[in-house]
Amino acid sequence: MLYDEAMVYLQNLTKFGMNFGLDRITELLRRLGDPHRRVKVIHVGGTNGKGSTTAMLASVLKGAGYRVGTFTSPHLHCYTERFRINGTEIDPNQLAILISRLCPHLEAMARDGFEHPTEFEVSTALAFCYFAEESVDYLVLEVGLGGAIDSTNVVHPLLSVITNVAMDHMDYLGNTVSDIARVKAGIIKPGVPVVTASDNPEVLAIIQETCRAKGCRLIQVGKDITWTYGKYSLRGQYFDYQGLNCSLSELWIPLLGQHQVVNAATALVALEVLAGLGVHIAENALRNGLGKIVWPARLELFGNKPPVLIDGAHNYEGARGLRQALDTYFPNRGIIMVLGMLGDKERARVVAELAPRARKVIVTKPNSPRAGDWKQMAGQARQYVSDVDTVESISDAVLTALKQAGQGDLVCITGSLYMVAEAREVMLGLRKKE
Repeated sequence: MLYDEAMVYLQNLTKFGMNFGLDRITELLRRLGDPHRRVKVIHVGGTNGKGSTTAMLASVLKGAGYRVGTFTSPHLHCYTERFRINGTEIDPNQLAILISRLCPHLEAMARDGFEHPTEFEVSTALAFCYFAEESVDYLVLEVGLGGAIDSTNVVHPLLSVITNVAMDHMDYLGNTVSDIARVKAGIIKPGVPVVTASDNPEVLAIIQETCRAKGCRLIQVGKDITWTYGKYSLRGQYFDYQGLNCSLSELWIPLLGQHQVVNAATALVALEVLAGLGVHIAENALRNGLGKIVWPARLELFGNKPPVLIDGAHNYEGARGLRQALDTYFPNRGIIMVLGMLGDKERARVVAELAPRARKVIVTKPNSPRAGDWKQMAGQARQYVSDVDTVESISDAVLTALKQAGQGDLVCITGSLYMVAEAREVMLGLRKKE
């Protein structure tokens, strides 16, 4: 099977939709020899920040000399981005070979009366096979959706991280933050230490209760460890860290936004817990690892005529972080905002947070069946700003924003990662032409 054929095969698996539960992935992994039991896992869940935290953990562990796998989702531009070892994506041909090897097992499961695994379940199984065969020292494993019901939850990790819990994916996880917290807390395993950066009392109560019931040590970011914001620029920011067993000053991360300091503090205390389990990380490796983090489409800045800020703020909490960053880094700039979100998100709350900060809003359509009535956001935006357009094509929306930006303006492209990824490709193409 060639890579293109493999991608078509995976795409066809989306017809099985989102079908939660662990029975199918457990059976598939059993037939594959349980590769997930041959890797040491740091399991990272939460609503926002889990991707950034995963990238930080992996970067520091790599800097400390370890061979580190990461499994993340969704990808921005290419499916191979989901599977990385020390930052390098899986070779497309190797991924195609792995898919070819899985196909007979999927067919056998169907013959034996099992439900067909979903696309994400197959992707998860591919990840475990790949990282087990490549003998990574550690796998930093990002939860796909939720926690208890997510296919990554078959692992028994060294450490569980829950970055935070907020309203998102309500169609699948529940209609209250408490309901969602219970699902997220499902990654907590008996006796496994837990790190969380959540500061919501309802969420903390559920995480604390789960940790007590399962005999887990709980470390709270903001209580057991703290941080202090330092100097910042459009290149990144400094911060000080007061941890469990160490204090570090003037740490540097090449990422924008105060929320990234919280993510960094979360990663650092997770690394402290791992150090207690025998994972050696020298201070210079820690500093160098943080300083080399790459996590695209999260407050990512392109060019300066006009400057373009791309951020995958796909829910209300993400929008709050983006608004804070706009006020911090670009307080005096007019903003032309390109906005496109999926229909199952809290669109009205996001618009209420972001639109008042814009002088013009261009609403576009995410490239997803879940886009729904995408033009509805234009009506919502008009409650806060008079100049609102709808442009269905994402590339046309980006080019329109660039054309209409005046001197002193900033173009801000935000919303669903499905939309942001395509917009980023437009910007990368323009960069190559310069």
